[in-house]
Amino acid sequence: MKKQIVIIGATGTVGSKVAEILINEGHLVKLITRNPEKLQLLQNRGAEIVEGDVNNVEILTETFKNADSVFLILPDNAKAENTRTYQRQITGNFLEAIERSGIKHIVNMSSLGSHMHEGNGMMAGTGEQEVRLNQLKDVNVVHIRSAYFMENFLRTIALVKGKGINGTAADGDHAVPMVATQDVAKVIAAHLANLDFTGKSVRPVMGPRDYTYREFTTVIGKGIGNPGLPYVQIPVEQAKQIFLGNGFSEDFVDNLLGMAVAIKHGFMNYQQRDDSATTKTTAEEFVNTIYLPAYNN
Repeated sequence: MKKQIVIIGATGTVGSKVAEILINEGHLVKLITRNPEKLQLLQNRGAEIVEGDVNNVEILTETFKNADSVFLILPDNAKAENTRTYQRQITGNFLEAIERSGIKHIVNMSSLGSHMHEGNGMMAGTGEQEVRLNQLKDVNVVHIRSAYFMENFLRTIALVKGKGINGTAADGDHAVPMVATQDVAKVIAAHLANLDFTGKSVRPVMGPRDYTYREFTTVIGKGIGNPGLPYVQIPVEQAKQIFLGNGFSEDFVDNLLGMAVAIKHGFMNYQQRDDSATTKTTAEEFVNTIYLPAYNN
């Protein structure tokens, strides 16, 4: 049976893939966005575009009404002077729209590490959102606790090409679960379409296994013909200056880097892996099908 499904964040890495899957399955998909022009292709394929954003409770409420399910994601705001205050406000907007609209099924994009409410940088906000959504009465919520996105390595392609190294502020030798966003999107789309969850629950999505940043860099190196490609942990202050130079607010950067630095303390390794949390796309498959085309473009 066709469902009416609302997606927030359809211009993002995960939301766009969720939208594609659901449109292909014939569902009635509504996409809320500030930038309708970026979703023209999905509109051409049948999606309804609602111009608005997460700051407009009225638009959220009206769009949620009569929907079967909604996909929520807490968007970043690189200009926010106080990241936690911003995150708190957006979560409050979601809660008000959910209660006013009467929507009963919410798939919430979260992250591994969201069991902690401090010491994990940006993830403290997603952790708080989980707690606040869990306080809703008579609303079914499943929290998708995703592993570290393999797609994040696409952001360092310029460094690999320009300096012959791969690097972030994270420790290179601490293994964490890593997942391809196409696998996360499949899990999310299935829950949105099947409404197969009741009450409040957590669904971890953890990729095929844990990888260190150095190990993943070696896979990238082999893929691009440089098997000796090194991973370099970038000093926090150096990384901070790079982000600030790109116009990000200091508080946003501190939260972003706080998350990266804290990885070595194990907050991404809390969730237990089982068959339901394990997805198929390996680092090698990701590099061959996603990374290499981007690298060669």
